[in-house]
Amino acid sequence: MRRILVVNYSQTGQLNEIIDQFLLPFEAKTVERLEIHPAKPFVFPWTTDEFFDKMPECVLEEPIELKPFQFSAEHYDLIVLGYQPWFLSPSLPITSILKDPSFKSRMKDTPVVTIIGGRNMWINSQESIKKLIKEAGGKLVGNIPFMDRISNLVSAVTILHWMLTGRKDSKWNIFPLPGVSRDDIKSGSRFGSIVRKAFEKNEYGQLQSQILATGLIEIPTDILFIEQRAKKLFRIWANLIKKKGTTPAKRKRLVGFFKYYLLIALFMVAPVILFVYNLLVAPFTGNTIKKKKEYFCGVETN
Repeated sequence: MRRILVVNYSQTGQLNEIIDQFLLPFEAKTVERLEIHPAKPFVFPWTTDEFFDKMPECVLEEPIELKPFQFSAEHYDLIVLGYQPWFLSPSLPITSILKDPSFKSRMKDTPVVTIIGGRNMWINSQESIKKLIKEAGGKLVGNIPFMDRISNLVSAVTILHWMLTGRKDSKWNIFPLPGVSRDDIKSGSRFGSIVRKAFEKNEYGQLQSQILATGLIEIPTDILFIEQRAKKLFRIWANLIKKKGTTPAKRKRLVGFFKYYLLIALFMVAPVILFVYNLLVAPFTGNTIKKKKEYFCGVETN
């Protein structure tokens, strides 16, 4: 019997819901489900200090210790990897398992489908995931991002409300609900049906094209613009904090500076820059933008 390994980490439970929907079309007996956990659990809801303190190691993709886990087989016919982007990077538990020798050995020569559950930025994290899968000898054949479709600034407010209170409700009864919408979560079964057909035929050459043909995956131009620039700045901050934050007090102070930098950049600087970009640059670079979106929506790596 051919077998599928499904691996993910879900702090809030949202990604578990997405994967539950995705797996509905599959026969349960073909699926092995593995939810990983850090050896030292992350707090939830987050405090702002705890949340921003995870940035340096996350951006620099340093693995952490995970709780012990095991696989029931040495080889699988398909691996499904579910993850969240943190600070434009894979979450720490996902980086860790992708660097785990036992998991890497099972990815070798194996088709991999990634499922992302996040706010609205996944391009940089997926590029890291592509690289790690390739280094392990795996073959990325499909990627399905589930994102919050609300505007960037509004979703930043709603996600902070959720992450810092633990409540997935409307902030002040004014803002929309945070996270991936119920309709998008339910669409997971549609994607599952597409992947199941490819799995049954063992033909993945057109899988990503079929995923994109649903019309449910898009990269807004403003998000593309932000992601292409922000990760470089995050790396500068991450290296600075690691180099200069040699004591807990120094690290906390530098992380605090980063927190305020990010909030100012997100809510004050970025809107102005995006307005100028959309007015003066984007209209004249349509072909370049289109090619970049096609690449990032695909499964190939540079």
